[in-house]
Amino acid sequence: MSTLELEIKELIISALALEDITPEDIVASQPLFVEGLGLDSIDALELGLALQKRYGVSMGTDSEVTRRHFASVDALVAFVTAQRAA
Repeated sequence: MSTLELEIKELIISALALEDITPEDIVASQPLFVEGLGLDSIDALELGLALQKRYGVSMGTDSEVTRRHFASVDALVAFVTAQRAA
C-alpha cells in the first residue's frame, strides 16, 4: 500500500466518521459507492471537501468525470497524483 493510498483511506475514514473500519478493511480497487463501502451522495460531498482541503484538488463540474474519480480508492489516488503533477 502506497503512502498516498493509506492517507486517502484514512481520510475517508475520518471525514465520514466510519468508526468500525480500518484502512486495511478498504480494498483499493473496490467501489466506494452503492457496493463496496456503500457511500452515498452526501458522503461524496464530504469526501470531496476533505480532499480539497487536504490536497488542494478540485473535482470540477463534470459529474461523469467526478464519478470516475470517486469510483474507488485507486481512482482517487490516480486523480490526486495527476493533480499534483499538473
